[in-house]
Amino acid sequence: MEASVILPILKKKLAFLSGGKDRRSGLILTIPLCLEQTSMDELSVTLDYLLSIPSEKCKARGFTVIVDGRKSQWNVVKTVVLMLQNVVPAEVSLVCVVKPDEFWDKKVTHFCFWKEKDRLGFEVILVSANKLTRYIEPCQLTEDFGGTLTYDHMDWLNKRLVFEKFTKESTSLLDELALINNGSDKGTQEKERSVDLNFLPSVDPETVLQTGHELLSELQQRRFNGSDGGVSWSPMDDELLAQPQVMKLLDSLREQYTRYQEVCRQRSKRTQLEEIQQKVMQVVNWLEGPGSEQLRTQWGIGDSIRASQALQQKHEEIESQHSEWFAVYVELNQQIAALLNAGDEEDLVELKALQQQLSDVCYRQASQLEFRQNLLQAALEFHSVAQDLSQQLDGLLGMLCVDVAPADGASIQQTLKLLEEKLKSVDLGLQGLREKGQSLLDQISNQASWAYGKDVTIENKENVDHIQGVMEDMQLRKQRCEDMVDVRRLKMLQMVQLFKCEEDAAQAVEWLSELLDALLKTHIRLGDDSQETKVLLEKHRKFVDVAQSTYDYGRQLLQATVVLCQSLRCTSRSSGDTLPRLNRVWKQFTLTSEERVQRLETAVAFHSSAEKILQECPEQPEAFNEMEQFDEIEAVGKSLLDRLTVPVVYPDGSEQYFGSPSDMASAAEHIREKMKLVSLKKQQLRQPEVATPES
Repeated sequence: MEASVILPILKKKLAFLSGGKDRRSGLILTIPLCLEQTSMDELSVTLDYLLSIPSEKCKARGFTVIVDGRKSQWNVVKTVVLMLQNVVPAEVSLVCVVKPDEFWDKKVTHFCFWKEKDRLGFEVILVSANKLTRYIEPCQLTEDFGGTLTYDHMDWLNKRLVFEKFTKESTSLLDELALINNGSDKGTQEKERSVDLNFLPSVDPETVLQTGHELLSELQQRRFNGSDGGVSWSPMDDELLAQPQVMKLLDSLREQYTRYQEVCRQRSKRTQLEEIQQKVMQVVNWLEGPGSEQLRTQWGIGDSIRASQALQQKHEEIESQHSEWFAVYVELNQQIAALLNAGDEEDLVELKALQQQLSDVCYRQASQLEFRQNLLQAALEFHSVAQDLSQQLDGLLGMLCVDVAPADGASIQQTLKLLEEKLKSVDLGLQGLREKGQSLLDQISNQASWAYGKDVTIENKENVDHIQGVMEDMQLRKQRCEDMVDVRRLKMLQMVQLFKCEEDAAQAVEWLSELLDALLKTHIRLGDDSQETKVLLEKHRKFVDVAQSTYDYGRQLLQATVVLCQSLRCTSRSSGDTLPRLNRVWKQFTLTSEERVQRLETAVAFHSSAEKILQECPEQPEAFNEMEQFDEIEAVGKSLLDRLTVPVVYPDGSEQYFGSPSDMASAAEHIREKMKLVSLKKQQLRQPEVATPES
């Protein structure tokens, strides 16, 4: 019975041989009952199979059967125990029924197995799981019963399937190999017929031998693997899986397979020598004939990427045809080497001569193919670099042919930077082209005749002329672009300067506008006395000098933009608007400044006259005989007050006031106070004149 036939039943693990042994060295057979109803037929089949595994010597020592009834009913346990009487009565020496923690009802278990020992043929004991070690050592019990023995049922089943498969295949293979080997000892005619009919076995001997070695290694490893210093017995050891049987089969297989290999070698040697000589001549004739002729017709390198690629494709087709013959050469060379290494004296000279002839022709042809492939690859790289450089030159030329119309100086700088980068890229591309071209010329100069003295000087000259022509053409195109770049660079730098002048001129207008705004809003004080007013007047003159410098700077920038526009033959987009703005702001500043000067000068005259009168000593009335001085001071003061209320009127009709109304009111208040002091002084001087007539 084979495990593969009853595999579904064996997978249920109705019973198993864990590899453990009792104190009498008898094998332990375990029957794990479960809550579900156990099929007695399937259990019987399982037991029949398990009991067929051990050797007769092992069976003679008897079995210890563990019936695990912890998850089953008493009537099922009793049925199983009674069934053992019919299945394995002679081999069973002891049956240990493992009872559950809560023992079965005594009314149910009134049947006493020990009284039936003579009828059953074996002893039956009821024992709890924790007391099972009284009868069996812990190292021989699985973990289910508190032991330390490791058992994997599926692993055991898989190994069992491998063992049976190996046994079946090896037995069949031995018969086939014996038939083939025995047939080789008969007469020549009969031998040829038998060998032809049965030369190949149905299975690969190497595979079967490998499977057997792996199985034997597994058996030996499991046999001697120990746990805690002791031997861990398993159902895969030599007593359960017949390790000697595996070793015997392997020895027989190796012997028959060795004879089979010798038969094959002798047969192969008989036919190989004739085939080698015929194939060698086929390879040599093709390489020296059609193969060499194909290479003679291929000498060009192409004038473009597409042409080089087409030549490469054609060469790959030639290489493909050669590869088929080179593969034959490799195979033939290996066959010849194998025959030479065999040590047979016969045909050694002929084999070596064939090998040398074949190697010379193949290596010579392979060298020519490799040289041609390298040359075409170098040509493709050269044309690729030339095409890239041509595209770069076209792009640079297109950029130079487009008129520059940037919006500002920053964009011109960016365009100029891009132009320089493109020119640098062209320089690098031309340098790379020269390197590739020189490398290609070196290969062409080293080119040998494709075959047997053929002159290739003319073909080489055409290739050299083409390469040099491409490099010279690229050099001329690059030089023309450089000249155009120089012109464009100068023009763009002038445009940058033009935009800079326009921007600075616009900035000058802004500065002048800010000075005007500062003059109107912050230059509003007239001074508390003549000295302070003179200081303000001096500061104002310096302020005007700054404004004058700003105006002159703007005028100079605008004049420079006119010169640059004439040089660039273009119209400025901002100078036409900037000049009127500059003149308008300057005119407004001039009018405002003049008004400021007049006010300050009037204030100086007012303060000086008032201070002179107020500081005169009252004991010298003769100094004030002319009362017109007081009238003049009052007139200047009133004129100054009137000016504070009058705005500055510009040519376009717009008006601007100095400071805010509160600022003007504060300045006017100070002037009025000083005018009151002058008026009071006048009254004081008049009183003595009035008193004199009365006296």
